[in-house]
Amino acid sequence: LSQVASQPASICIGFSATSNRTAQPLSPLSRQVDEYAVQCPQALGELVIIRLHKEPSFFRKDPWYCNYVQICAPDGRVYHFPAYQWMDGYETLALREATAKTTADDTLPILLEHRQEEIRAKQDFYHWREFVPGLPNYVHIPSYHPPVRHCRSTNRTEWNGYIPGFPILINIKATKFLNSNLRFSFVKTASFFYRLGPMALAFKLRGLVDRKRSWKRLKDIKNIFPATKTVISEYVAEHWAEDSFFGYQYLNGINPGLIQRCMRIPDKFPVTDDMVAPFLGEGTCLQAELEKGNIYLADYRILEGIPTVELNGHKQHHCAPICLLHFGPEGMMPIAIQLSQTPGPDCPIFLPSDSEWDWLLAKTWVRYAEFYCHEAVAHLLESHLIGEAFCLALLRNLPMCHPLYKLLIPHTRYNVQINSIGRALLLNEGGLSARAMSLGLEGFAQVMVRALSELTYKDLCVPNDFVKRGVQDLPGYYFRDDSLAVWYAMERYVTEIITYYYPCDAAVEGDPELQCWVQEIFKECLLGRESSGFPTCLRTVPELIEYVTMVMYTCSARHAAVNTGQLEFTSWMPNFPSSMRNPPMQTKGLTTLQTYMDTLPDVKTTCIVLLVLWTLCREPDDRRPLGHFPDIHFVEEAPRRSMEAFRQQLNQISHHIRQRNKCLPIPYYYLDPVLIENSISI
Repeated sequence: LSQVASQPASICIGFSATSNRTAQPLSPLSRQVDEYAVQCPQALGELVIIRLHKEPSFFRKDPWYCNYVQICAPDGRVYHFPAYQWMDGYETLALREATAKTTADDTLPILLEHRQEEIRAKQDFYHWREFVPGLPNYVHIPSYHPPVRHCRSTNRTEWNGYIPGFPILINIKATKFLNSNLRFSFVKTASFFYRLGPMALAFKLRGLVDRKRSWKRLKDIKNIFPATKTVISEYVAEHWAEDSFFGYQYLNGINPGLIQRCMRIPDKFPVTDDMVAPFLGEGTCLQAELEKGNIYLADYRILEGIPTVELNGHKQHHCAPICLLHFGPEGMMPIAIQLSQTPGPDCPIFLPSDSEWDWLLAKTWVRYAEFYCHEAVAHLLESHLIGEAFCLALLRNLPMCHPLYKLLIPHTRYNVQINSIGRALLLNEGGLSARAMSLGLEGFAQVMVRALSELTYKDLCVPNDFVKRGVQDLPGYYFRDDSLAVWYAMERYVTEIITYYYPCDAAVEGDPELQCWVQEIFKECLLGRESSGFPTCLRTVPELIEYVTMVMYTCSARHAAVNTGQLEFTSWMPNFPSSMRNPPMQTKGLTTLQTYMDTLPDVKTTCIVLLVLWTLCREPDDRRPLGHFPDIHFVEEAPRRSMEAFRQQLNQISHHIRQRNKCLPIPYYYLDPVLIENSISI
């Protein structure tokens, strides 16, 4: 510190201490901030690195979470040293001053050595691990020990949980390199138990999870969650059988990224003008509506040929339907459904003019296909698993001082924890996939593998995706409107940050840490598939802006769009069944109410799926909405101003969404920035 001898410097250390090894930083009210007066016998010059040492004492070796260290020099300058990591044993943390710098900005050998050592240590600790062949790899933490027990009755290892069938992953061992984004939160874990435990016990006491028979009456399904009704969940239960609401969900439901404009009827879907003319309105025909751009297609070909499993002793059935829709004065309406990818005499095309129960069951088969395209692809793969790969690549390749690390680290919070819970609940032997979904563990994973093999970089870049699907000017598509508003707000924020630290294209191309980050995402997330179009390097500032915006959006808003409304649209099970107990209809005119009830999931299957969705759609108690960054990573004025401008723009978007929703019969608020979490935390 450039200061006169005997003038004290003020040191402020913000940290949280706890003896619970599964704990996260405590709430702001419980954080301890201590100040020390330090006598300096000589001028120290500009501070660049400090060492924070935790020494042995008479007390047991409690973990301490250090947020930051601030040193205030006599001349008024404040040095900020971010840490945001745990001190587990008696160790020393070497922290550098918070000014963001790329490799080119560091000239002091000690700083270059520090960033190299940080990356080397994290790469030695965090290793990629194969989850399922063909899916993004994930983080392997050597000291991570999930709680398991051996079940004598089944002679296999199972995850511990409140009751059989509802496992929860709750533990992670504290280690030197675990920061706030990987360490499991005690508050978050406790909130899961608080939500899941009592509800699971109530289901058990009511006997719901033991009933393997059909539902007797449709209205009984409404009593699963009698105390958690919302305006939308009530609307779904009342209007689920209507064609207008069926079509509406393609635009503003929980899987609004599937529908695409149809310019030509596929050969595998032999719909004729005579079939659908009555549903197109007067004075028009199918070809005319195709040319006007009013015909849309929902094709579930990704589900074709995947085998099913038995649930509760009963064989399950499956199909890969195709649905044709027409956009007209009444909105988006279904006009034809085929329950197979292969036409033929045993695969009729169902129409709105068919019998009530034939048409309703055909639509329910489409909603069944929606379950898998939503849960496996849009939700788990394109949000959780890809987001986790982005997170791990960031940690392994960018030091804390890197501007991209500072920009993106808030969007990785809790992602690893929730994914670990997801692997325990969804994709482990004996978990949810095996207990409540007709495709089982292998089939569910196979859907994701197929989806990743077709995923492209432009699919994750929101403006390109809408153009590719031909829905850029589709009226009433509030998901699109809000997605673009949030995307462009992020893009503006990212542009300001990137152009501040990267003044020219040469600065981007010459940043080795950035290039390693991009290469590792291509290799470990997209598995090196060149047809994905994912960059292996970035050469220009605009390329970097788009890439970082895509990462930020994927790890926040994309997840919110497909997660927040899960319970509202799924608590009425016929709108989102996870299994079907009768095969797809091969002949018209045979479906009855009893046939319909016997095709839907049984009581036990329904309750297991809805209980988990009920748990996973609720944000943690320690939320951080989009744009709120309480951890101090950036200290320069320019990025701090950009952060504030970003928050202001998000506030404007939120205000516009709330004003619009006042005039809508079904409000769409899943992309209201106030409700978007900074990261995939649930």
